[in-house]
Formats: sequence, C-alpha cells, structure tokens
Amino acid sequence: MPFTPDNELDLLFPAALISDQVKSQLHNDVHIRPLASTDHRRGHLAVLSVLTVATDLGEAAWVAQFNAMRAAPQTYYSLVIVDKASDRIVGAGALFVERKFLRGLGSVGHIEDIAVDKQQQGKKLGIRIIDALTYISESAGCYKTILNCSDANIPFYIKCGYEKKENEMAKYAPVKSAQSPRL
Repeated sequence: MPFTPDNELDLLFPAALISDQVKSQLHNDVHIRPLASTDHRRGHLAVLSVLTVATDLGEAAWVAQFNAMRAAPQTYYSLVIVDKASDRIVGAGALFVERKFLRGLGSVGHIEDIAVDKQQQGKKLGIRIIDALTYISESAGCYKTILNCSDANIPFYIKCGYEKKENEMAKYAPVKSAQSPRL
C-alpha cells in the first residue's frame, strides 16, 4: 500500500499543530501526523496492543469513536507515526485536554497510550511522540502536562523531561460478560 499524504486524509485535528522540530527529528522512512478516520485499517489497534488488550469491535465502531472524539474540538489529540514504505502505523500516542476551574480556569494535558511497534522500538519514536504531544499541550495553554507510567518506564519519561511526582491510584470496574461500551 503506498504512503497516503496528510491532505488526502480525514484527520482528527489539524496537522499544523505538530511541531516542525519533532517532524525534522524523525527518520525519513516515517511520518508523524494526527490520527485519521481510516487508521483502523492501518493497524492502529495492533500498535496499541503492545500496551494492553485492544479489543477490535470492528471498523464501524472504531470510526464512531473517532467521530465522537472529533466532536469535542480542542480536547482530543491522538497522533500516529506511519511507516512510509507500508503505510502502516508503527507508533501512537494521545493527549486529552482537561478544562479546570482551578488555576484561573486553566487546563491540564493528559498524555495516554504511548505505544511503539516492537519492531520499531529503540529508534526514538516514543520520545518523538511525547515531544509532539507535550508541544500540543503547551501550545493549547495547559499549565501542566501529566501522564501515568509503570515504574519500569520512569527512566524513559525522565529522558523526555518529565519528573516523578505523587502517586497514581486506580479502581477498575468489575468485568461483566457481554458488556456494552460505556459512554
């Protein structure tokens, strides 16, 4: 499959929001861009599966989620790195902007779902994804950008300019069989 240029894609957000500096630091065989409405077939979920279970509910459900995210402008910024030779996704990451009442009605950027295909790890793609998302967060006026990670990934995020701060807590909902997606 030949590489599809940005201007031929239906993108989640304007590609101009991705830092030119980040783009210039990538190898010539890959391209960073916003998530596109056709990225289900480019392997978006396969890349995310390096993190956890990425259940595929089908392309129609994936596109519906894409459209729901796009319906909340200036909130969701999912981006991908595409291998130009195959037009397949080899890296992904997401930022969502939370609007607050604190800090003079400020905003916080939350980085999530940083994933790089196992065959592509070690090529600094993860750092480029973090840099791109941090740039978008700061450009959107967020007073801080935060993320959660495992203890094993702390050194990676320190290399990206982040510092260890506070603790994360989680409570997972009970698993129900044949559960429909929650809104």
